[in-house]
Amino acid sequence: MKRFIGEPIQPEFNEQPSLLKKPGSPARFRWRGETFAVTQVLSEWHEYSRHGRAALNMTPAHAQAALERGSRGAGRDYFTLRTDAGRVFTLYYDRAPKSVSDSLGEWILLEEDLAPEENSNGENPIKK
Repeated sequence: MKRFIGEPIQPEFNEQPSLLKKPGSPARFRWRGETFAVTQVLSEWHEYSRHGRAALNMTPAHAQAALERGSRGAGRDYFTLRTDAGRVFTLYYDRAPKSVSDSLGEWILLEEDLAPEENSNGENPIKK
């Protein structure tokens, strides 16, 4: 079962990402005043489609390339992560600029998996 959260978080990285618009998974994140250390990246996927008028302003060849690798200000990078406490969260980096003066995107904690699958040892990390 999953619990929707949909709240902003503050990511922390061991090293500054080389690409600000494609930062990769954080090493830790802060949410509601608590820090969560990431121990495992369970999955990662990217959604770079454009919507509305933005989908119409590219030639088909450029649109296909942007769909595969992303383009400025479009798309999201998703990560499902296990924390040091055994909790499993899905978060994403929204590449859309927050405003004209702030061109960086925003990190969002999408949901928590309340019953994550058992790990390879057959243990459920939440029940420890």
